[in-house]
Amino acid sequence: MAHFYRIGTPKVPWGDSERAAWLADVGIVQRSYADEVLAKLEPLKDRFDVIQYGALSQNPDRYPLFCIKTKGFDPQNGNPCMLVTGGVHGYEKSGVQGALLFAKEEMEALAKEGVNIVVCPCVSPWGYECIQRWTAKAVDPNRSFFPTAEACPTEETAAVVDLIASLGVAQWTMHVDCHETTDTDDSEFRPAKASRDGVEMDEDGIPDGFYLVGDSLNPQPEWHAAMIAAVRTVTHIAPADKEGKIIGADVQQDGVIHYPARELFLCSSVTNAAYATTTEVYPDSIKTPVTGEQCNRAQVACITAGLHYVRAHK
Repeated sequence: MAHFYRIGTPKVPWGDSERAAWLADVGIVQRSYADEVLAKLEPLKDRFDVIQYGALSQNPDRYPLFCIKTKGFDPQNGNPCMLVTGGVHGYEKSGVQGALLFAKEEMEALAKEGVNIVVCPCVSPWGYECIQRWTAKAVDPNRSFFPTAEACPTEETAAVVDLIASLGVAQWTMHVDCHETTDTDDSEFRPAKASRDGVEMDEDGIPDGFYLVGDSLNPQPEWHAAMIAAVRTVTHIAPADKEGKIIGADVQQDGVIHYPARELFLCSSVTNAAYATTTEVYPDSIKTPVTGEQCNRAQVACITAGLHYVRAHK
């Protein structure tokens, strides 16, 4: 029987040999975490606290984990506390670069207005270098944010959960988790997942444009609408398909779908923030071409618009 993926056997979940074959096949460095992420942290150290919160055991020197905090970050001062995460799926470049651009261009002014901010720009550095969705152990980080670090199935997510616990924030205000949807979702990552799990492959198609994934138990429609309006000035918004869905989920309003974030252990559920969402930028559009710079700035526009809305309506 022909298989839809180059590794594995139809209807048989992967074992250790298949995972090892997959890692040997995909574990090729294609871009530099040191040059594209770590080097960009250096000029931020004069304005922020840039703190190492962990390292990946597969290569601690190559893959240290850093966060960027506003100076004087104080969860007891009554000011809003905001988290920005990027690179949970390492292959999604604008998630990382958008988070870094936000820190570079917007974070200082917002801090002066009285906002406590922490940015984790690249949660999955091995995935960033190898342009992979999963960890090196073929585990999806964005299904791995369990309530405690000990329960997390990946080092990448355990480190973030430990960091959040260490910050001492009783109530977070807002969390934006920056992601990106590419055509390789269809050509590589969905086939790999179906093969790994021994199931048939889903064919949801690729949404042509930016969209947000809100929490079905905490929808915040006005907040999402404000962010979509801001992003629309930078890039186009993904339309619903002919069934009124995006990636199989019902469209709740223009450019917004809902997932049960906590049930799926998504990164957007890692805090108790009243306002939490996942961004999805689309850099591969043919119908409406989009540059990498637009993708990065769409992430920044979404984060800043979300914060301005929260501060205006809190």
